[in-house]
Amino acid sequence: MTTAPFVWEKYCDELGPEKVVHLYDPQIGMRGFVVVDNTACGPAIGGVRMAADVTMDEVFRLARAMTLKNAAAGLPHGGGKAGIMADPRSSDKARLIRSFARSIREITSYIPGPDMGTDESCMGWIRDEIGRSVGLPRVLGGIPLDELGATGFGLARSAEVAAPFCQLKLQGARLAVEGFGNVGRPAAQRLAELGVKLVAASDSKGAIYQEQGIDVEQLIAAKHQSGSVTGYRQGTSIKPDDLFSVPCDILIPAARPDCIHAKNAASIQAKLILQGANIPATSEAETLLHQRRVVIVPDFIANAGGVICASVEYHSGTQGMAFDTIAQKIRENTHDVLTRSKADKVEPRQAAIDLARERVRSAMLLRKKD
Repeated sequence: MTTAPFVWEKYCDELGPEKVVHLYDPQIGMRGFVVVDNTACGPAIGGVRMAADVTMDEVFRLARAMTLKNAAAGLPHGGGKAGIMADPRSSDKARLIRSFARSIREITSYIPGPDMGTDESCMGWIRDEIGRSVGLPRVLGGIPLDELGATGFGLARSAEVAAPFCQLKLQGARLAVEGFGNVGRPAAQRLAELGVKLVAASDSKGAIYQEQGIDVEQLIAAKHQSGSVTGYRQGTSIKPDDLFSVPCDILIPAARPDCIHAKNAASIQAKLILQGANIPATSEAETLLHQRRVVIVPDFIANAGGVICASVEYHSGTQGMAFDTIAQKIRENTHDVLTRSKADKVEPRQAAIDLARERVRSAMLLRKKD
C-alpha cells in the first residue's frame, strides 16, 4: 500500500507543523504517521486513529484541529495526531499498538490519546510501553472518557447554548445522529435528558429512522445485542447516506471526516449542526449551510469534551473536575464563537479559528527564540 507524499507547501503556515513523522516496523508490518502541529501552549495531545485507509492528509488536518481545539479550550497543550494504517478489528491489534508506541518513544512532545479505532485498553498498552498516554482505563488511574461519554456530554452542553441562536427549543426537538458510537451514543443520551427526541441513527453497518422517536436506551441495548443500530426493530431501515436528509432539528455527525459535503448539504433539514466528529464537513458544505442560516458549532468547539477530560486526567484531576471543566469551557466557547460569528458576519468556523489562533499566537510570543 502506498500513500500520497506530504506536500509541505500545502500545509505549512505560521503555526506549524513542527514534526511530520512516518512510522514503519518491518517485523510486525506496522505503518503509521505522527504529526505534531504546534506545542506553544504545551506538549501536544491528540488521538491515535486506527483505520486501514487513514492518510497523512487526514492526520495533518486532525492535528491542526487539535491545536485549535486545545487552544480554544484554554488547555496547556498543543495539538498533534497519529494514524495507524490497519484494521482496528485485527487480531494483531495489541502488537500493532505496542509497535506504534515504541516507534514514538522519542517524540516526547506528543501525548497520545484514544480516537477512532482505539480505546482505553490501547492507551494502557501505550502507557505500558513508553510511560505516557491519556484516556487510560480506570484501573490505571485514568478517567475513561469513552466509557463516561465525555465528548457526548460536551455536545449536549454546547446544544444548550447554541439552540437560542437558531430559535430552537430543545424540548421536543428532533435529533439525527450519524455515527451512534462512543460520541454519538452519549450525546443522544444527554440530549434525551433535555427533552430532545432521537429520530434517526446510523453506524458502520446501517441506519434507522422513526418519526415518532427512538427510545435511546432500547437502541443501545439492541445495538449491543446485534452489533448495529439496525437491530432496533421498531425503526425503519434506511440507507446511511439518507440520514442526512431526514426531517430533524439537530444533526450530529459523529463518525468520519467530510461526511457532509456539497452534494448532500442542500438536503440537510436541521437548524443546528453540532460537529461531534473531527472535520466532518467540507468547507464548501459549511458555507452552503451557513448561507441557509443553519447554525454550525465547529468540531473543535463542540467536541472538545474528550480532550478536556484527557487534560484533567494528565494533570491528576478527578472525574468530577473533568465534567465541571467540560461544561464551563464548552458553554463559554460556544457562546463566544456564535456571538463573534454573528457580530463579525463570518461563518462560525472562521470565528472559532480566529479565537483559537489568537490564543496560539499569544503563547508563541512567550516562547524562547533561539
